[in-house]
Amino acid sequence: MNFNLDFLQRVYWRNTVQDYLITLGIILLGLALVRVFKKFVLGQLRRWTSRTKSHLDDYLVDSMERFGIPALSFAVIYFALDFIRLSRKVDKIVTMITTIIITILIIRILSSTILLVLQANLRKQQQGEEKVKQMGGLMLIINSVIWILGILFLMDNLGYNVSTIITGLGIGGIAIALAAQNILGDVFNYFVIFFDRPFEVGDFIIIDTKMGVVDYIGLKTTRIKSLSGEMLVFANSDLTGSRIHNYKNMQQRRVLFKIQVNYSTPPEKLTQISAMLKQVVEEQSPVRFDRAHFSNYGAYGLEFEIVYFVLDADYTVYMNVHQRVNIRIYEEMQKMDVAFALPTQHLFLANLNNETESSLVGLK
Repeated sequence: MNFNLDFLQRVYWRNTVQDYLITLGIILLGLALVRVFKKFVLGQLRRWTSRTKSHLDDYLVDSMERFGIPALSFAVIYFALDFIRLSRKVDKIVTMITTIIITILIIRILSSTILLVLQANLRKQQQGEEKVKQMGGLMLIINSVIWILGILFLMDNLGYNVSTIITGLGIGGIAIALAAQNILGDVFNYFVIFFDRPFEVGDFIIIDTKMGVVDYIGLKTTRIKSLSGEMLVFANSDLTGSRIHNYKNMQQRRVLFKIQVNYSTPPEKLTQISAMLKQVVEEQSPVRFDRAHFSNYGAYGLEFEIVYFVLDADYTVYMNVHQRVNIRIYEEMQKMDVAFALPTQHLFLANLNNETESSLVGLK
């Protein structure tokens, strides 16, 4: 028994064996308590928050598990080390490690908080989930800024001259900005697209003669899957400087088309044609008739202009309706014995004097 007590009082690196055992016991007990807290307390809290509609309580529990548990584990080890005397060099290393860990935790907490706030605001908007999926580029820039500031703060606390580093970064930043103007322009236009929302992922858009569905919005480029299957890649600057047709919010399609009938059509049938056109359009569904008029004397025939609305944004629905309208118009025109106008030319001959006639004959 005396041998054991004497062993506990032996000194190694300015601390007794008993001090080391107490420190080890505190660490093991503390980590065990943290593990119990994580398994039972946080587990119960997670089951409670899963039944609520709010995302805030879920975020708090997740944050506690992601950041709180590591912080508690490190705190147990840090305070346990107070029971032993450390050399100046080891104490400096512990202080440095502590500063690094605290800085990383603060950076991660700040980044997660900003992400939560942005997601909460975006989810309140129309098509919120789609907007949340598109914020990857924005969070990349925000996280980069946070990490840069955090590293500068860390280096300042570790005793490095931050002013020199900032000056160097400033000069380097100017050089990079001059060398990468186009890239930075695309990045800034990414923010324009993200906040102004001229289009979103899943929208069908037309840019000049190119058209397709937006597949991905990145920091520099936006990818559009065309109708023929290939991927179109646009620089963000090109998109913000172009006229874009976005069909996402289209709820109906306005259809305007014209037909021409022969000039030989009797006058009484012109009114009948207008009535027939109205009837043919109103037979279709889903359609809202607007007007049908004898509108113009065309180059080859009497021109009728018809306008109606297809109450569906789907292009296939529009084409099916318009095809049925065209077929029905053709059938009714056959029943009315009215002919469509064809491109024709009329040649009128007049009596010419003998001299002209002879010259014409001579030209034959």
